[in-house]
Amino acid sequence: MSRRAGHNGRPLLEVPMLLRGLTWLVLFQLLGTGLNVLLLPMLPGPIIGLVLLFGYFLARGEVGKPVNEAAGSLLRYLPLLLVPAAVGVMAYAREIAADFWAIVGALVLSLVLSFLFAGWMMQKLIDRQQRRREES
Repeated sequence: MSRRAGHNGRPLLEVPMLLRGLTWLVLFQLLGTGLNVLLLPMLPGPIIGLVLLFGYFLARGEVGKPVNEAAGSLLRYLPLLLVPAAVGVMAYAREIAADFWAIVGALVLSLVLSFLFAGWMMQKLIDRQQRRREES
């Protein structure tokens, strides 16, 4: 295959790599959905698929170039996924206003827990890095 540019300006070699990456992403989503139906109905299938994909990357030690390229291409369109949520907030403003303080409380609690966890995790990672430096 040559490195000529395709109709969208991308080199022709990058297109199969993008398709391979998308195939891996869809495969893990389908695997997660299958596990959701068979074993774990309380968790969404795509979330199970993401956890499996994360485990696969941990076991492999890296994110492959095809998946990296596919994820980068999909991230360009991430703002479009926020449009339905914004429309939902506008459409259900009255219901949201009725539960305003409960929503604020949940958001503040999750923010505090996230900060505490991030600080704890960062400290663990710093300690681990220092131990590795001392060993070498």
